[in-house]
Amino acid sequence: MKRTEARHYNKGREGRVDCVLCPHNCTITDGKSGICDVRANIGGTLYSNIYGRVSSIAMDPIEKKPLYHFHPGSSILSIGTVGCNMKCSYCQNWHISQNTAASTSYYEPSAIVRSAVREGSIGIAYTYSEPIVWFEYVMDCANEARKTGLKNVLVTNGFVNPSPLEELLGLVDAMNIDLKTFRDETYKKYQKGRLQPVLDTITSAHGKCHIELTTLIVTGINDDIAEMLDIIDWIASIDRGIPWHVSRYYPNYRHQAPPTEIEFIMNVYGEARKKLDFVYCGNIPGVHNGSDTMCPSCGAIVIGRSGYSTRIMALDDGRCGHCGTDLGIRR
Repeated sequence: MKRTEARHYNKGREGRVDCVLCPHNCTITDGKSGICDVRANIGGTLYSNIYGRVSSIAMDPIEKKPLYHFHPGSSILSIGTVGCNMKCSYCQNWHISQNTAASTSYYEPSAIVRSAVREGSIGIAYTYSEPIVWFEYVMDCANEARKTGLKNVLVTNGFVNPSPLEELLGLVDAMNIDLKTFRDETYKKYQKGRLQPVLDTITSAHGKCHIELTTLIVTGINDDIAEMLDIIDWIASIDRGIPWHVSRYYPNYRHQAPPTEIEFIMNVYGEARKKLDFVYCGNIPGVHNGSDTMCPSCGAIVIGRSGYSTRIMALDDGRCGHCGTDLGIRR
C-alpha cells in the first residue's frame, strides 16, 4: 500500500488535522480516520490510505454510468476503490463503499491510462465507490489521461467542498451526480450528509462539464410524489435539458423494504416529462420509451436503447436528425 499525503486539509493544535475535502470538514485526532474511513491522521499529517488501490476495474458501456448524452454507444474503462463519505443504508455497492478492507490491487496512474488506450476506451470513469474520497489518485489519473486525449468521467454523490470541486472541474469532461433526495432531513438521517452542498455541486458543474443526474427512488425513504415534483422543478430551474435518470431500488445492504413500485416510477416519469426534456427510467427492463432518447421538439426517437445495447437512429452532430434541434449530446 502506498500511503500518500492528502490534499485539502489543515494542521491544527495537539496533532489534530482538519480535513476540508468534503462538507463533513472532519477534525481528526492522531491515529484516527474521517467519516470516509480512508483519510487518516498519522502523526499530525493527513494521509490517503487508498492511493492507487483499485477494487474494481472493467470496460463498461458509457450508458452504465449512467450517461446517455455523452458519447452514446461507446465503452469506457471504469475503476473504483473503497470507502465513501456517505453512509446510505441501501447502498448498492456497499461491499466496497462501506468496507475499506475489501480486496484491492495497486495501479500507478500511468498503468490505468495505458490500459484505457490499449482497450480502445474513450477515457476513464471513476465510479463504483465514491471518487471524491479518492481525490489525490483521481487527480493524478485525470492529468495523465488528459495528456493522451482521453476523457475523464466522474460518477459521484456530489458531496464535495468548492475548492477541490474546482480542481476536478478543470479535468473532468462529464459527471453523473446523485441527487439522492430533496429533503435535508433525509440526507442527514439516511446518507449522513446534507442537501445544499450537493445542489451547489450541481450548479457549479453545470456549464463547466457535461452533467446528468440520477435519483434512486427508495421505498420508505424518498418515494413521495411531492418530493419528486420538487426535484423536477429545481432541475428545470437550472436547465430543462439536463438528463435525469430515475432509478428503481431493490433491497440491499441494511434496507430491506420492497422494490420501488413501478407504477410510482412511471408516474414520476410522466410528471417529469412535462418540465424536463430528457427523463430516463433505470433498473426497469422493458419499459416502453423509458431509456430511449426522444427529441423534445418533434418527438422522434434519436437513440434507441435496450439494456446497454444502443442504436443511434437519427442523430446528426448532437442534433436531431429529423428537425435539427440541438439535443446537447456530445459525440
